[in-house]
Amino acid sequence: MSEAILEPELPIIDPHHHLWDLRPLLGGFPEPLHPFLAAIALSPYYTFNELHADATSGHNVIGTVFMECGAFYRAGASDALKVLGEVEYVAGVAAQSASGLYGDTRLCAAIIGHADLTQGSAAGAVLDALMAASPRFKGIRHAAAWDADPEVLGPPFHAPKGLYHDATFREGFAELGKRGLTFDAWLLEPQLGDVLSLARAFPDQPICLDHCGTPLGMGSYHGKLHERFDVWRAMIKDLAACPNVSVKLGGLAMSFAGMPDHGPAAGLSSEVLAAMWRPYIETCIEAFGPSRAMFESNYPVDKWGASYAVLWNAFKRLTHGASADDKRALYAGTAARFYGLEHLLT
Repeated sequence: MSEAILEPELPIIDPHHHLWDLRPLLGGFPEPLHPFLAAIALSPYYTFNELHADATSGHNVIGTVFMECGAFYRAGASDALKVLGEVEYVAGVAAQSASGLYGDTRLCAAIIGHADLTQGSAAGAVLDALMAASPRFKGIRHAAAWDADPEVLGPPFHAPKGLYHDATFREGFAELGKRGLTFDAWLLEPQLGDVLSLARAFPDQPICLDHCGTPLGMGSYHGKLHERFDVWRAMIKDLAACPNVSVKLGGLAMSFAGMPDHGPAAGLSSEVLAAMWRPYIETCIEAFGPSRAMFESNYPVDKWGASYAVLWNAFKRLTHGASADDKRALYAGTAARFYGLEHLLT
């Protein structure tokens, strides 16, 4: 679907996207593909050219943040250090963008990698290596998504139940604070108590909750978004009471949320998507405030429900009545502060 770009001058720092080449992997998953895999199969190759085309499709994207996705790991390295390959690859993409040959947008201006925090304090050495790999490296994500229903997550995800409560994980988590690094948390709505416990145990550690806490609308949760909304909202308010937690406004176009519940590339208008997402986005902004909330594309995963241009149009419809200051925070300022990208705003 093609739409006129709303507020085309509004500066955006997209704080959450991936880069990958999944073509060698997709053939190894059984048919029919889990809806998540069907979504990402839309863009099995999503690297500089594809990202640049989306980021320059009409909205004023001045910079982006790469989010780890297990791609381009270093062959032949140990399990602990293979993650360096991802940061090294993305650092090259960032340098390509920073050359200025492709315009003013600064892709991958910040890089969020991965380190296995279940190594405990030994994870510190991996973090040091990641920091040495690129000055753009800002922190890690260690996903904890788990559900008893195997239809919810499918084969790509194998986080153990209760990961964020694990004592050895928390020993590794403590290494982030020693280095001034950020942490992105991805888990599912029924698990939000896990990240709440983590945030309370480490009140000085900056944590960003990805994807509005990932409301669920698939598998055994299909058709239950409405009845679980109050549970989700209560947890969002509890998390917002932790001043070290921020939230990403997005991820709702993923197949997990079922908003829309059909895809890939559902072709819905930004008006329809905005109406669908409004209760979640407005609850998060009200709870966290614009200074701790940031819109994200989660691309190309959210391609399940919307093109890049339509996705940001939907967000802009949701903030139509917001003040200029609030818009500056929600679309760029909060991301710049959280990920150390203030220089992009000068």
